[in-house]
Amino acid sequence: MRTESLAFLRKLLDTPSPSGFEREGQRVWLDYVRANGATRTWNDAYGNCFAELLPTPTIRPRDESKIFTVAICGHADEIGLMVQHIDSNGFIYCRSIGGIDAASIVGKRLQFRSTVKGVDAPVIGLIGATAIHLQDRTGEPKVRKLHELFVDIGAKDEAAARARLNIGDPATFLDSSMMLSDELIVARALDNRIGTWVAAETLRLCAENSMRHVRIVAVSTVQEEVGLHGAEMIAASLHPNVALVTDVGHATDSPGITQAQHGQFKMGAGPKIAIGGAMQPEVVARLLETAERLTIPLQRGATPGASGTDTDSIFLAGGGIPSGLVSFPIRYMHTTVEMGNLRDLEQIPVLFAGFCEGLRGDERFAPTL
Repeated sequence: MRTESLAFLRKLLDTPSPSGFEREGQRVWLDYVRANGATRTWNDAYGNCFAELLPTPTIRPRDESKIFTVAICGHADEIGLMVQHIDSNGFIYCRSIGGIDAASIVGKRLQFRSTVKGVDAPVIGLIGATAIHLQDRTGEPKVRKLHELFVDIGAKDEAAARARLNIGDPATFLDSSMMLSDELIVARALDNRIGTWVAAETLRLCAENSMRHVRIVAVSTVQEEVGLHGAEMIAASLHPNVALVTDVGHATDSPGITQAQHGQFKMGAGPKIAIGGAMQPEVVARLLETAERLTIPLQRGATPGASGTDTDSIFLAGGGIPSGLVSFPIRYMHTTVEMGNLRDLEQIPVLFAGFCEGLRGDERFAPTL
């Protein structure tokens, strides 16, 4: 992967951006797209961010309402926790932001973004893990639910804790990205900072093409993990002719996964392309043709219903927006050790840029019936 692109990816991954609190990460994204081809950037009221690349002036339609728009979308938010209760001893109890397996986070460190006046640095805490010597082992081992887990920030009592945190303050896990090898990356937020990375890199690649027939808008959406909310907003405001979405997808090449139930997907075998449901067949066909032309391997994923991604909101807007979904296969989704192969990731913006460069701006993505 290009050195600058990898540095950008890791900066995105390591910048806290829990759902509803994405602004810090969105600033990182905007800085990059402004320096890498965007002719205009903007954001909406909830922090969805956009970077536009217009068609080449000599072939641009005079009537701007007839310009064909392709949206390249990924969501900026990650899972996390939010302060729900502070007890008399200064321990913190939290609600989840997005889907979290409580059993996987015991003993984890957190960084809270405090809204208490005068507290400018992150508040560090850890999810209490009772020593094995002190656990009651007379009965069946108990898996604690999230509301039973407590966070220790080192406060001596409730007043000391409230001097540092407010109810509603968000937290992300204190795990930074790392490279296991030249190709394998591990991070807490591959889901889905990689989607915003793909959008930015697609824009950068398209900016290098001197013959663009279509308008390309890279989009970094918010609040996907809590209901696909940002995608619904941008679909209504932007209403593109076509939307290409990137998210993570499950790699099923680790122990304990039934491939007959979940499909066979390997890290390093190429991106996953979703088939069915929200994925418009003509868009899928064009993506497959582009992948074949560019010799990009794709793994096909059967998706007869909801995909669980922003695609599910986008394709419904305005009477139907033709959409496609290409995902980055990772292991251990929604943990702090999400793992993926960068060879799979860097092929997605190449595929999307090839799709955009193959358009002439008069395509109609609809069946002939």
